[in-house]
Amino acid sequence: MNASTQHYTDILIIGSGVAGLSAALRLAPFHQVTILSKSNLTEGASYYAQGGIAAVFDDTDSIESHVDDTLIAGAGICEKQSVEFIASNAKHCVQWLIDQGVLFDTEVTETGETQYHLTREGGHSHRRILHHADATGKEVETTLVDLAFSHPNIHIKERYNAVDLILEDKNQSSGHSRIVGAYVWNRQKEQVETIRAKTIVLATGGAAKVYQYTTNPDISSGDGIAMAWRAGCRVANLEFNQFHPTCLFHPQARNFLLTEALRGEGAYLKRPDGSRFMPDYDERGELAPRDIVARAIDHEMKRLGADCMYLDISHKSPEFIKHHFPTIYAKLITLGLDLTKDPIPIVPAAHYTCGGVMVDQTGMTDIPNLYAIGEVSYTGLHGANRMASNSLLECLVYGWAAAENIIQTIDKIPDVPQLDDWDESRVHNSDEQVVIQHNWHELRLFMWDYMGIVRSTKRLERALRRIHLLQQEIHDYYANFRISNNLLELRNLVQVAELMVRCALERKESRGLHYTLDYPEQLEKSGPTILTR
Repeated sequence: MNASTQHYTDILIIGSGVAGLSAALRLAPFHQVTILSKSNLTEGASYYAQGGIAAVFDDTDSIESHVDDTLIAGAGICEKQSVEFIASNAKHCVQWLIDQGVLFDTEVTETGETQYHLTREGGHSHRRILHHADATGKEVETTLVDLAFSHPNIHIKERYNAVDLILEDKNQSSGHSRIVGAYVWNRQKEQVETIRAKTIVLATGGAAKVYQYTTNPDISSGDGIAMAWRAGCRVANLEFNQFHPTCLFHPQARNFLLTEALRGEGAYLKRPDGSRFMPDYDERGELAPRDIVARAIDHEMKRLGADCMYLDISHKSPEFIKHHFPTIYAKLITLGLDLTKDPIPIVPAAHYTCGGVMVDQTGMTDIPNLYAIGEVSYTGLHGANRMASNSLLECLVYGWAAAENIIQTIDKIPDVPQLDDWDESRVHNSDEQVVIQHNWHELRLFMWDYMGIVRSTKRLERALRRIHLLQQEIHDYYANFRISNNLLELRNLVQVAELMVRCALERKESRGLHYTLDYPEQLEKSGPTILTR
């Protein structure tokens, strides 16, 4: 056995966003923690989150109101117990962030008191979004990264891909064997290594990279969902893919997000002729939930044959705009657009995976000692549509809940046995990288066309046939050639694409983010779409 390719840790956390880092920092005072990061530690959806974190910090607001708003946005299929659990634990989890040194914007009241500046976003009935200008994710992520790098019990492995989870009795048919480790791909050394662990936490984010147009960074390839499914976990609600309504439409910045807080502070959505259209679709106008706004933009673009719609906040003062949205203002200036003067061209783009790996209230999956937290998981919070700024909140609450449960249970877990090394004696190098790239582009294009904002049974069936052909090609490729980053991500994306389309075909109604021409009405009774391996 090559000692250099075998590692041991008490807890392996796969993913380095807010969910993974917050769990790691809560666990590190008690146990050895290893964090696996596919790229640099800060590269992930958390870092690019602009809006903020929803929590009740205003005396005129209430947890009950936060719960009600979330249930309404989720189009009737949120799990109320989960929503109440997250909303009621929001304040202390955000306070933990503040205690770690995260700086949220403040303002001075008329009485001279300093309080947090709370903004409002779509679906919220109150101002309850704590934020750091328009770069909240960057502030939270960099603060937690600095703490993680300096903690003696946290060991960080950057540029590592998780390949597959290892179960103790992987040949048994029950699928309930405990987790004992993972095979991981060291991208620098180009070799597969083995990490043994008593507990594994999946914090790998979502799968929006399955679409041609996305606000997400390149690493959002559904790795945790695919690995958990292959290991035997159930998944749920993967038909609900949130398309952010306002992604910048510009050839030099295809995935730059224009935060919902712009609309929260009064920005209008306009047609190319300068007229507003959201009041024609919903009485809440620009502050309607994202599914409604994204479909309205999509409909207007198709109706008018337009390449984009426009977001306009130029009626606000330049000082207000530059103070609240400095990052966006600076970025747009480099592209020749002035947020204080110009309507900004926008299109919807894939943004958030509302479904994922099924977990309980501690974040544990169907497999003992395997947890899933953050966007990779299905907690029941989002239902058929995620409400703005509930995502970082879910990361924090489940980072806390999982850590608490692990601390209480890990000492009772038996020692992890020695594991077999990865065997690549029968594979060889490939000179056919062009095949991977071709399959990659084909997948993302047909998922956008057939599993996009508006769907039909025929489109979904067409997508599934293509997915099955790609899966066969990838299986053959994976069996015969040495792995690479692109191959691992493609393998996972195609698996998650299949699960998304299967979930969509099972839902015989239109609800929230899932709109199908064949079933345009909502069913009276509905619930989550659950797939079992």
